[in-house]
Amino acid sequence: MIRLIYNLLWPLGLLLFLPSHLAKMFRRGGYRKDFGQRLGFYSSEWRRRLHGKSPTWIHAVSVGEVVIALKLAEQLRALRPDLKCVLTTTTTTGHALAQKSAPSWMDVLYAPLDFWPVMRRAFRAIAPQRIILIEAEAWPNLVAEATRRKIPLALANARLSPRSERRFRRFKVFVGPIFRRLNLICVPTPEDAERWKNLGAKTSQIHAVGNIKYDVFNQPILSDVAQRFRETGIDAARPILFGGSTHRGEEQILVDVFCGLRPEFPDLFLILAPRHVERANEIEAELRKRDLRSIRKTVAGSRTQELDCLLIDTTGELPGWYNIATIVFIGKSLTAHGGQNPVEAISARKPVIFGPHMENFASLAKQLIAGGGALIVQNSEELLENSRRLLSRPADREKLANNALRVIQPHREAAARTAVFIEKLSSSQPR
Repeated sequence: MIRLIYNLLWPLGLLLFLPSHLAKMFRRGGYRKDFGQRLGFYSSEWRRRLHGKSPTWIHAVSVGEVVIALKLAEQLRALRPDLKCVLTTTTTTGHALAQKSAPSWMDVLYAPLDFWPVMRRAFRAIAPQRIILIEAEAWPNLVAEATRRKIPLALANARLSPRSERRFRRFKVFVGPIFRRLNLICVPTPEDAERWKNLGAKTSQIHAVGNIKYDVFNQPILSDVAQRFRETGIDAARPILFGGSTHRGEEQILVDVFCGLRPEFPDLFLILAPRHVERANEIEAELRKRDLRSIRKTVAGSRTQELDCLLIDTTGELPGWYNIATIVFIGKSLTAHGGQNPVEAISARKPVIFGPHMENFASLAKQLIAGGGALIVQNSEELLENSRRLLSRPADREKLANNALRVIQPHREAAARTAVFIEKLSSSQPR
């Protein structure tokens, strides 16, 4: 009955949310390409490509979840060398990163909308032998269709904040039956496990394995582009203030801090990596207003020594840039709420600073502060003072970075542990 109501209300919900969703798609571009896949329609070429594969279907929403999915898929492939995967994504930025990074044994598609006729068409085309949902993407029709077809369902990296738990608990009568249909839920921490139990998930299906987002120890640190940039452009001796995954307003703050530090550190260089690259024109205009000599990554050459700032206008390359930073500011934490993942910068052994709004990483942020592994600032003045201190004291930078590495150590090999549980779940399934 509940699912019937959901499907009856689904078209109304689509009409309500469609304008804002379309606006976002227009801003980010690429919305026309393969749009039919969102409605469960696939070209004859795709149908031939998918036919007979019986793949593992992994669903990830955007860039962060795609990174998790790719790590997990590699670990699954290590356990099953003949593995074939289909990776579906919701956003155009996630899709672009997936297409760019996917290995040859992985097909990348847009995720179907969770409306029952759409989802059934998608299941017929993909014909998965198992489904892995990254984080909390347990949609009613997707779960129901998998259950009807007796396809194992796993939730990977299923972090659940106290705020999300409170929101779900208001609708426990609706979400409880959905969560109970999941065959496996791999969570980052024991606290997450308790929250999932409170929402009706089966205790026997929940396993705390660590956070795959924080399992970056074995990832490549310096990208080829960053290496060429260092070799042909900016001198290795120049200190670098790095703004990672910044949101609107934070670039202005970083520019203010940069300009405030220049009298004391005349060789200081600024790198800005906005979370949404479609804002590059807006940021570039702001840099020109401040008379800063800047260049975009996509056109950077060998004259970086004459510049003040580099603007990274591509997606999915941030981890490969952190190694050249001196100090890293974590975006979406001062002028926006939620925060971005600080672990890639920590893995590169860089000191991190973030604002008070790290809600998406609240537990980690608290541990980092308590363990002396990060600095928290409330405003631009505090960011300026803490940046000045770290630039002046290499020993403080090293201490901060080492403390942070100790904090994330328990999450090492979280992807491998998750893969083992998924293989145990589906070991009786045909390959």
